[in-house]
Amino acid sequence: MLPRPLKLASSSDFRRTMRKGTRGGSRTLVVHLRARTDTAVRGGPRFGLVVSKQVGNAVTRHAVSRKLRAVARTQAEALPREFDVVIRALPVSATATSAELAGDLERAVRKARAKIAKPPQERTTR
Repeated sequence: MLPRPLKLASSSDFRRTMRKGTRGGSRTLVVHLRARTDTAVRGGPRFGLVVSKQVGNAVTRHAVSRKLRAVARTQAEALPREFDVVIRALPVSATATSAELAGDLERAVRKARAKIAKPPQERTTR
């Protein structure tokens, strides 16, 4: 379980992070990363999970969620406090180990942070 200060609580926070944040992907998951501008929020980086029915049945989804929460807890130490992170599990995550998910999360976060670091004129738009 993630401690309360590390959780994205409202659907508006999820929506804002997924729409306005940058994206980084890997084989098993997609990460949406957004830097908060409001200083009223306390705690470290906040995480939210999206594990849809495409991943598998309820037992499989809960197992993937547990693995992702544990991985997110370790990743929280490496991220600045002002980040909101939404982790979206892809169907292949159902068969991934915790170590694979950890590596994929680290890679996806690195990709998303690199996009944030680029000046706006160098970013490509779709």
